[in-house]
Parts: sequence; C-alpha cells; structure tokens
Amino acid sequence: MSTLIKTADFIESVYEAIQYISYYHPKDFLKAMKHAYDIEKNPSAKNAIAQILVNSKMCAIGHRPLCQDTGAVTCFVKIGMDVRFEGDMTIQEMVDEGTRRAYCDKDNPLRKSILVDPLETRVNTKDNTPTVVHIEMVHGNTVEVAIASKGGGSENKTHMKMLNPSDSVVDYILSEIPHMGAGWCPPGILGVGVGGTPEKSAILAKEALNDPIDIEELKARGAKTAEERLRLELYDKINRLGIGAQGLGGLTTVLDVKVKTYPCHAVSKATTIIPNCAATRHIDFVLDGTGPAKFDPPSLDDYPDIKIDGASADVKRVNLDTITKEEIATWKVGDTLLLSGTILTGRDAAHKRVCDLIAQGKPLPEGVDFHKKFIYYVGPVPAVRDEVVGPAGPTTSTRMDKFVETMLAETGLYGMIGKSERGPEAIESIKKHKAAYLMATGGAAYLVSKAIKEAKVLAFEDLGMEAIREYKIVDMPVTVAVDCNGNSIHKLGPAEWSQKIKEIDFKYI
Repeated sequence: MSTLIKTADFIESVYEAIQYISYYHPKDFLKAMKHAYDIEKNPSAKNAIAQILVNSKMCAIGHRPLCQDTGAVTCFVKIGMDVRFEGDMTIQEMVDEGTRRAYCDKDNPLRKSILVDPLETRVNTKDNTPTVVHIEMVHGNTVEVAIASKGGGSENKTHMKMLNPSDSVVDYILSEIPHMGAGWCPPGILGVGVGGTPEKSAILAKEALNDPIDIEELKARGAKTAEERLRLELYDKINRLGIGAQGLGGLTTVLDVKVKTYPCHAVSKATTIIPNCAATRHIDFVLDGTGPAKFDPPSLDDYPDIKIDGASADVKRVNLDTITKEEIATWKVGDTLLLSGTILTGRDAAHKRVCDLIAQGKPLPEGVDFHKKFIYYVGPVPAVRDEVVGPAGPTTSTRMDKFVETMLAETGLYGMIGKSERGPEAIESIKKHKAAYLMATGGAAYLVSKAIKEAKVLAFEDLGMEAIREYKIVDMPVTVAVDCNGNSIHKLGPAEWSQKIKEIDFKYI
C-alpha cells in the first residue's frame, strides 16, 4: 500500500527536529559524558566535562542552543519505494524550508553560518540554507530521516586519504588524531568511513556519527565483525594518546568510534575520519503518512547533577580593567581564572579588517581600543527576551594565529580568549610580547553567556555575529592555555597524560 506524505508534515518535522537538537543532547551522549566525568583524573579536563554537562542541563531547561555554532544541517533521507509526496516541492526544498523556519524561530533563533559564493564574496544567506541532503530509495512505504546540525570546528578536522590496500587504517587514523588538535572540542564521537570512492567514504563517516553510542555494550559482549574490531581497537588506542577533554590532557578523548564500510576497487581503500564535537546534535524520525513526527522532551532526571566549584582555593579572580603585565606573568599553564571586567570580541573577518587598516596606516573605527585589553574569539547566537547575549562560547583560535603578531605588536592587546591550541607562530608572538592565551570551554556556550552582563556593538555591524563587540563580564571561567613564557597546555597536557595512562589500569575506561 502506498503512503502519501504531506509537504507540511515533512517541513514541520524538519523544523521541530532542528529546534529539538539545538538544546537537547541525546540521552546516550549524556550517559557517556557522565562516565567520562566519573573516571577523569585530570582536574582541568574534569572541570571542562563538568561545564559541558552543566551547560547541557541549562540548555534543556532554557530551550537555548548548546553551542553558539549552531551548525550546518545535513539530512539523510531514505524514501520507501511505495511513498508518494503531496505537492511539487523537492526533498531539498522541503528540508531547506524546515531549516529556514528553525533557524529564524523567534523564540529560539539559531546562528546562521551558511555563506554563498564561497570563493569570493562569502555572503551570509541569513537563514542557514541551503542544507546538504543525501537521498536514497529503499523498499517500504515510509520515509526515514536522520538529521544533524554540525559545527565548523569539528567539521574542519575532517581527514580523508586514499590508502593502499595493504595500509593500516588504524595507523593512519592514529597518525592524524594528534594533528587534529582540540578545535573539534573533545570528548566526542569519531566517525570512520572505509571503502567505496572518496566521496562515498566521507558520506559513510558522516552518517556513522548518527549511530547510537554503545561502546560499553560492545566491550561487554565482544566484537563479532571487522568493523566492531576496528571500533574497539581505535577507541582504546585513541584514548591512550592522553589528549583528553578540550585537549587539556586526560583519559577520555573519544566517547565512541563509529565505523561504516562499503565495497571498493581492488587497488583502493578510501578512508575518511570525521569527529563530532561536545555539542552532538542529531536525531532520527520516520514519516508514515499519519502526520508530522513527534519529539518527546527528555526527563531532567536524565541529566547528571553536577556542580562547578567556582569558590575553590585554586581559582584566581582577575579584574581585567586593572590588569597588568606583571599580574599576567604570575599565571601558569593550567591555572583556572574567573575573569571580570571589559573585553572586546572579534573573529576572522573582524581581525582581517583591523589588520588591513593597520597595514594601510589608517585608524581603527571610533571606540575600538584594544590597549591593555583581551579579545574574545566569539560569534554569539542572537539574544532573545531579557538576554544580554545569546549562547556565546569560544570559536577555534588557530584560525586567528596569522593575526596575533600584528594585534599584539600594533594595538597594545594583552591577550586572547578562545578554544583549542595555538600554532608555533602565535605562541612565539605571545612569548615575545609577554601576553597570554586563555581558553574557555567549547560546548558550554550558554553557561559562558551567563557571565556576560552587558554587550554592545563597537564596529563592523555589517559582519553580524563577527562584529566587534564590547562585553562586560563577571566571573567568566577560563584556563590559562599559553602563558607569557610560551608554555602551552595543549602540548604539555597530552604529553603528561599519555605517560600517566601507561602507569594505570586503563581497561576500565
């Protein structure tokens, strides 16, 4: 019997799904993160996991985005051969319309990050469309949809290689993981696609990220297939690297490894790895012609009850309005700071404009003064109701590395706040100018936003989320990631914990 799928039901389902995953973590993810929290031995990594879990519960209650990067939408649609669609809209058009409504929702607007003309003008479409849709015809009379919103920080850490048939997939992946840094906001899930053609392996890896986290069950029953054996081996060996939460060093780098394979040419072994970040956002639903999909909210009992201790004796309170280079010189890698005072914001586009003005000998926009200030790499979600700012977590700092010397040398900037590691060039500039790089927790955007008490645009308003803003903050939690002597926690932490892991019983992880 054929099934008629109404256009309105399909669009409504996509809209509701995207809104749902913007503020609800999957239950399996919460369980895996709580396990990672319970076993973590590194205080810095444990604190980062705690912030992610606290942020998750706050978002579930407040119906606000888990991360300021609300992602690009990818949708896998499996259409039964006995399905008919009402109207003349294509699947792509229906997914785009549902996405448009979700991202422009007045009660929970999501950040729009999709640009057209990627080679030159890179203009924001302002509704986060078009989406990426993969369509497959299957037997049956229903439509199965798997939809995900994936942020750029984790997407940018994708690696693909055409391996030789005799090459080791494990060796290749283990060689790439350390170079991925912390920009993908571990701990998360690693998707692995092996076989087919280059583009097929990438699709396999992306689709694998939608599978449920079940590594503990797999460990308990044992592997039965080559894919399962690969999962267990990679899970064990990646976590032994000691990269840990946010790259700070620790016991859990991946919560699970998901593997999908496909037949391939005799001389090829296409292999793609794609990580999913701490803002894991995906959901599946089925349309059977009886109406739009229904999404039941999780119980708050599913969320672990974790407290963040901001009153610890190890935490240093810092007034950024009176900060001096002498005080910065006392900070050591791994120190936890609670920042209060005034900071400015800026990301890729704003940095380029500022550095272009400096190169041309032109003044900065009126009101923009970086002297003795810290800049926060952030592109916030639009604010709603009484919010000062929407979720405002850090973006990947390595993209700003090429601007660091100019900013420190020419503007009087004292330091930067972001996420992930800094490259050698940026670290050398930080050391040279006795500055500092501080790291906020990626995947805790709503929690971080609560430290922002005032916000206003200073310049480049046309850049939207990338405009330069002034924030007044109170007790914003950060970790010293690069100190004034050029010591980097993203080098020291994993190196230390990879050695510590060799000294403990790692089988319980």
